[in-house]
Amino acid sequence: MDPRTRFRALHDSPFILPNPWDVGSAKILAALAFPALATTSAGFANALGRVDGAVTRDEAVAHARTIAEATGLPVNGDLENGFGESPREVAETISAALEAGLAGCSIEDYGEGAIYDRALAVERITAAVEANRASDAPLVLTARAENFIRGRPELGDTIERLQAYQEAGADVLYAPGPSKIEDVRALVGAVDRPLNVLLRPDGPPIPELFAAGVVRVSTGSAISLAVQSAIVEAARELQGPGTAEFARRALPNAGLVWKAIAGRD
Repeated sequence: MDPRTRFRALHDSPFILPNPWDVGSAKILAALAFPALATTSAGFANALGRVDGAVTRDEAVAHARTIAEATGLPVNGDLENGFGESPREVAETISAALEAGLAGCSIEDYGEGAIYDRALAVERITAAVEANRASDAPLVLTARAENFIRGRPELGDTIERLQAYQEAGADVLYAPGPSKIEDVRALVGAVDRPLNVLLRPDGPPIPELFAAGVVRVSTGSAISLAVQSAIVEAARELQGPGTAEFARRALPNAGLVWKAIAGRD
């Protein structure tokens, strides 16, 4: 079964979609038997020494392709706002993702520091859908409503946007940010497409999200942030007591990591 067919089929039941930021982290997650992976724009940008939003379309698409080639798993590309405000630019990004062999991708309704006007946001998803459906093997297209993580936690507007993106033809809907299970349930009940939810430290655990009807749970930049935090803690230990407790904590997983990177069972 090809990656796009496999990825689409995964949405028939709940699953976790973790977000690696480089080939090494992707291989580790693949070794831990996750069925698919998604890139993270923030994690990838940070790995290049940049801030989120400072990666080009070509870089993001090539990165997602590299992750897919390294693991053999279906990969959903975080393609931010489609690398352009206009519907034409979004369509060009979808065409690039199709050419690169990605299994899926997501498009946000936020760019240049603001949430797009709803009419423009719908035009952008419509253009993405049309470009996607021009392919004999369309990818799984996710439309994102960014309200909750962009300072506009408006449930009503978020629901209306997701419904409009559904009508435009998006395959999966995603509103990152809600931390209350009642808001998640409201989103699930308002749409007829699989819903992706971002796992949050202040939100419900995965079993509760799945019980609420969520189909896909992703981690965004959380895993890469955890690794970056571990670097800071190790550095502070070196500069402080000068001990290596951080290395001792890492040892139990060292064998698994080595086997994953080396591609051995």
